[in-house]
Amino acid sequence: MSANWAEPPARVDVVLVKAGRTKIRYPSELLHDDGTRLAVRAPWAGDGVRDFGFVRFEAGDVFTEYYWRDRWYSVKEVRTAAGALKGWYCDITRPAVLTGTELVVEDLDLDLWRSADGTDVRRLDEDEFAESGLPDRDPEAAAAAMAALDGLEHLARGDDFTDLLA
Repeated sequence: MSANWAEPPARVDVVLVKAGRTKIRYPSELLHDDGTRLAVRAPWAGDGVRDFGFVRFEAGDVFTEYYWRDRWYSVKEVRTAAGALKGWYCDITRPAVLTGTELVVEDLDLDLWRSADGTDVRRLDEDEFAESGLPDRDPEAAAAAMAALDGLEHLARGDDFTDLLA
């Protein structure tokens, strides 16, 4: 074992940044970090209930969240307190950065939902993305974000989506 090697922290704070400001910060349990992909688990960190019409996030829900240092998205598996799978909420983001015990992810306003049974796959917030100004400010990042959304949607419509998280 190298003297520079250290055990990863058991807890990390997930920091979701949007438009240069912290949108939300919450503690999570680090489940896995292989140097490229990280997995954390945390209870629903929002205030109250968030009802999207196709899914509700509420107190007691548990999120197992997957982040990549080399991909422009994160995937959040959502379960009820009893363990029933609701589905996967995916954020299009810049690649994640873990510094110490802080996992920082920049939200790029595009999202994707995949229901537990895989029959409902929907792109979300494309209007917010267009209004964000990113396509004009940083065309390269905007192109990477759209490519990530397209690729993730393709995976979500296939049978091997959960292989992404294995």
